[in-house]
Amino acid sequence: MQTQNRFLDDLARVATGAMGAVTGMRGEVETRLREQFERILGRMNLVRREEFDAVEAMAARARAAQEALEARVAALEAKLGISGSRGKSAPAKRSSVVARAKRRG
Repeated sequence: MQTQNRFLDDLARVATGAMGAVTGMRGEVETRLREQFERILGRMNLVRREEFDAVEAMAARARAAQEALEARVAALEAKLGISGSRGKSAPAKRSSVVARAKRRG
C-alpha cells in the first residue's frame, strides 16, 4: 500500500511541477506575442487613438464653422435677393448684385 501512495505522491508532484512550468511558459508566450504585435503595429504606421480623437474634434469644429458660414451666406443671399441655387446662372446674378452694391457704396 505504501508503494502505491508513494507512486501517487510522486505523480502528483510531477503533475504540479508540470502545471507550474506550463503556467510560466504561458506568461512567456504571451509576453513574446505582445512584443511581436507591437513591432508589427509599429511598422504599420498607424495613428494613435489620441491623435485620431484630436483630428476628429478638429473636423467637427470645421464642419460646424462651415455650416455656420453656409447659413450666413444664405442669409446674405436672401437679403440681397440672390437665389440660393448654385447653378450656372448664380455667378452672373451675383456679379451684377455685387456691381450694384459697389456703385451704391
